[in-house]
Amino acid sequence: MDWEMLRTFNAAAETGSFSSAADALDVSQASVARHVTVLERNLQTSLFHRHTRGLKMTEQGELLHKAVREIIAQVSMAEARLAEHRSYPCGTLKISINAAFGAFWLAPRLKEFLERYPEITPLLLFDGGAADLSMREADVAIRLSPPQKSDVVQRRILSSRSFAYASPEYLRKHGMPYRPQDLDRHRLIVGNGSGRAGAADDNWLLRLGAAENAPRRPVATLDDLHGLYRAVQSGLGIGALPHFASPESTGLVRILPEAASPRVDGYFVYPAELRDSKRIAVFRDFLLYKIAEAGIHEDPFDRPGQVPHAESGPPLPISSISGTGRTSDEPPRSAPC
Repeated sequence: MDWEMLRTFNAAAETGSFSSAADALDVSQASVARHVTVLERNLQTSLFHRHTRGLKMTEQGELLHKAVREIIAQVSMAEARLAEHRSYPCGTLKISINAAFGAFWLAPRLKEFLERYPEITPLLLFDGGAADLSMREADVAIRLSPPQKSDVVQRRILSSRSFAYASPEYLRKHGMPYRPQDLDRHRLIVGNGSGRAGAADDNWLLRLGAAENAPRRPVATLDDLHGLYRAVQSGLGIGALPHFASPESTGLVRILPEAASPRVDGYFVYPAELRDSKRIAVFRDFLLYKIAEAGIHEDPFDRPGQVPHAESGPPLPISSISGTGRTSDEPPRSAPC
């Protein structure tokens, strides 16, 4: 079989239309349609059901698509392993990652990584870390849930909890909640973890200290952490934000410090075939160093002085709450990666 035809068929199968496949391959739509038609003629079978809304694979098409994907994955793996014979780490590093952790924590640190390894090109996929590594959809994954497959190398690299935050403006207007029960009188913003792999329990604030016969209703529900973050910043209400997002650095105030979401662990995952990859090794070591530096390598409640259910001291008077954020020292240049 002609490899170019198989590659065109795979693009059409992946995108669901001839026009999208043409865009992906940078060829004309007529060329894609012609290749698929010739392939069907050679195989003497129909590979797609054609609809006005796009393409749907036939049973024979699904069978061929599975085989072609496996071939592409094997070729991609061979290319990746051959590239590791170079004396220095270089090339594209495709990273499948939880969107919140990628946007809030990793993205601001890419500049430093690239200053150290300018020949590596990170490609972040905000897909929840759900890429199929065995099919070479990504080189590595950062997942906020334990990997389910046994053919990968995995390492727990972080622990995350969410805490309740509010803006100084909101607290000046509505007051500081002293006890969980005080949340009954406050405006609560919650997230919607559906579709976010590894999402923590987003509704714990609604239940915290609430009577069973008087459930709380949120003032707003958002399915994106960035949107929730901005809503809390605007003074809309109290919301739960992960500590890796460093909400205090933007002036937000942590309230009810003894209250937290269930713990969520993060994992660094990559295919066993790439255990000798220089690109993966330097990226992993960089992550471990920066995560330890940020103090998110362990459960916040495992640190000295952090007791989950201890009585908290009196909160700051509302008049003393300011919008100043903390600063962090520049990391040493001699990182262990």
